[in-house]
Amino acid sequence: MAKQNLQSTVLGGGCFWCLEAIFQKITGVRKVVSGYTGGTAPGSPTYREVCSGLTGHAEVVKLTFDANIISYHTILEVFMTSHDPTTLNRQGGNAGTQYRSAIYYFNKQQKEISEQVLKEMTPIFSTAITTEISPLKTFYAAETSHQNYYNNNSSQEYCNVVISPKLAKLRKTHADKLKTLRCN
Repeated sequence: MAKQNLQSTVLGGGCFWCLEAIFQKITGVRKVVSGYTGGTAPGSPTYREVCSGLTGHAEVVKLTFDANIISYHTILEVFMTSHDPTTLNRQGGNAGTQYRSAIYYFNKQQKEISEQVLKEMTPIFSTAITTEISPLKTFYAAETSHQNYYNNNSSQEYCNVVISPKLAKLRKTHADKLKTLRCN
């Protein structure tokens, strides 16, 4: 068995419940943690504080993935096609800086790949990409109730109306990247 090449990244693309559900389905992604980053308020923020828009934090997911199975470039391709990276501080009905599109990189190589992917994606969209690319400073895990949200609450209205259609799009757009046993 080949040794794992575990890497991490932090991505914001609207509600973290959506990104968490998407990346839990991707082959090579080992762990997905919903959380917050990118703000200036001191200390570990709460969901209520982040939703107020006063902390400056974004709802994000921290991915741990095996780069021997899926590349950082491919992770970003899935990310960029799983949300609307052209709407500033908004995803669907969710509005505010906490819902911004953002890539928080860990090193220079990730920054360069992030910039490359955004250039490659530009012709796909009819309006300008607003995705922020920034170094990760601090990641705060969200409260337990926000972890594994879709899997624990799939009958909830938000899951049916917002997340399930995103997962259907994922199955159509990235079928080759999905975990065989977990693609429901």
